[in-house]
Amino acid sequence: MVRTSSTTLYSSATNTRFPNPSLNLQFCHNATKILSLKNPLPLINKHPSLQYSHHHHQKKCTSGAINFRPLVIKASSSSMASSTKIKPFSVLFVCLGNICRSPAAEGVFTDIVKKRGLDSEFKIDSAGTIDYHEGNPADPRMRAASKRRGVEITSISRPIRPSDFRDFDIILAMDKQNREDIMEAFNRWKFRETLPDDAHKKVKLMCSFCKKHEETEVPDPYYGGPQGFEKVLDLLEDACESLLDNILAEKN
Repeated sequence: MVRTSSTTLYSSATNTRFPNPSLNLQFCHNATKILSLKNPLPLINKHPSLQYSHHHHQKKCTSGAINFRPLVIKASSSSMASSTKIKPFSVLFVCLGNICRSPAAEGVFTDIVKKRGLDSEFKIDSAGTIDYHEGNPADPRMRAASKRRGVEITSISRPIRPSDFRDFDIILAMDKQNREDIMEAFNRWKFRETLPDDAHKKVKLMCSFCKKHEETEVPDPYYGGPQGFEKVLDLLEDACESLLDNILAEKN
């Protein structure tokens, strides 16, 4: 057996290269020194391996000596603050096609949240029970009616999906048929998706939060005239104000 370099030994009999044991030994001693200097920890069970971790990297070396506890690097105060940041409360508005009522609800609720300076505390979205209008902006009549009230509707239509039952804290249906369709979808998806058992409890009727109006459903204005869109916005402004108050009261 002869030395071929500073890092390997070579055996002519077996044509085999072997790592230089002195390097492993040297590395282990260096690792031991780092551990003892930066984070001295008591020795634990004897074991032929020495392991330590630094950030996301792991190293192993064999000195046939001892086994140290993993070196733990404490997170900085800034990273700890980000890791403990409170998750925003998530709200999903749902109607049939996601081009009239639910995008308007999303816009109205977003506007109210912004005016109260609570942007960072909420995640707001909308969806439809069908995918017929997927990828389309909201109905121009609804966008125009909302804009006259200072509310911008920028959402793009999408259908409701299984992950919505995991990602959102509350799901607001515009009418009873929407609610039934949402529940039917949940009952289908729960057998092939990992969904919370009580996810169906997240589904509420939008008008159940109204205080100034007695309507139990938000009517679909799609086939009506301009007054239909104004009526939808009246109901949504009432319900969204109350909805936000209820959420804040429960959070506190």
